[in-house]
Amino acid sequence: MKLKRLGRVFLVIAVIFVFGLFIPIDYYVVRPSRAVDLNELITVEGADTGDEGNFYLVTVTQQNASLTSFTVAYFHPHMELRPTDSVLPSDMDEEEYRELLAEYMTESQHMAKVVALRESGYDVTIISEGVEVIGFLEDTEAANYLQQGDIIHKVDGKEIYLASEVTVLVQDRPVGDDVTLTIERDNREMAITVPTYSGPNDPEIPRIGIYIKSLPWEPIIPIDVNIDTGSIGGPSAGLMFVLEIMNQLLPQDLTGGRNIAGTGTIDLDGKVGRIGGVKQKIIAAEKAGAEYFFVPEGNLEEAQASPADIILVPVSSLEDALDFLAKLNV
Repeated sequence: MKLKRLGRVFLVIAVIFVFGLFIPIDYYVVRPSRAVDLNELITVEGADTGDEGNFYLVTVTQQNASLTSFTVAYFHPHMELRPTDSVLPSDMDEEEYRELLAEYMTESQHMAKVVALRESGYDVTIISEGVEVIGFLEDTEAANYLQQGDIIHKVDGKEIYLASEVTVLVQDRPVGDDVTLTIERDNREMAITVPTYSGPNDPEIPRIGIYIKSLPWEPIIPIDVNIDTGSIGGPSAGLMFVLEIMNQLLPQDLTGGRNIAGTGTIDLDGKVGRIGGVKQKIIAAEKAGAEYFFVPEGNLEEAQASPADIILVPVSSLEDALDFLAKLNV
């Protein structure tokens, strides 16, 4: 009798579980995905081969939540729940958002090529039309100052070429501090001061609540560098792209024979910017056997809360990463 009752209970739970898969919840589930050997994704003309170690790109999976996946993620230590309006712009659908992430990935690759080649002694120039404002998060004050179609040319007086540079420079201040954007509107240049604020998922990261994209730009590089990341999107692999490109360009093995993963955006000055999903990325890196993990300084506190057992290396610049690697190779 007890076995029958127990069987009925499990049957009810199974039915609820299955039906829950088809009930949407206004959240995204973020979970660890995979770590990928960058040597498999990047090819450099005249590359130095035979390195024993590896640099890894790490990814997370971000999916619309159902009642079932929401419940699982709520209790799972390696997953995170994010409200849809904190991920997806209100005026974008899922496909448009993925296209935006693809643009950010392309931009990150171009940026990494420029930084890596310049650091390796090559001359690289950039031609750019600026960065366009394409939308706003809900309830952001930036909508009172900026308009869709504004073209950003400078952040706090520093000339920018790419959308990822705007993000890094905006985040380089305490939450609540203002940022001054030099923009072009109706063929007129003007300086606009916009307040920063904290987001619901990353309270330590300042934002101004705008969606932007790079207008046509072109790095003029002297050698062929190809990066094929397939469907992976976003700008967070910038630092690791730079390290892999340099490792193929230079005669020494920067890894010192170690397996090293990491994350972080990169700007043209070599500054490493904060990213999302750092805890999930660390878990993915550990599963792949990485011994060290480069983490942006701004994500360190969050990273230290990860249950993964991996050596965290905080960096705020490419120079920090190269200094660590040099000591590792001594």
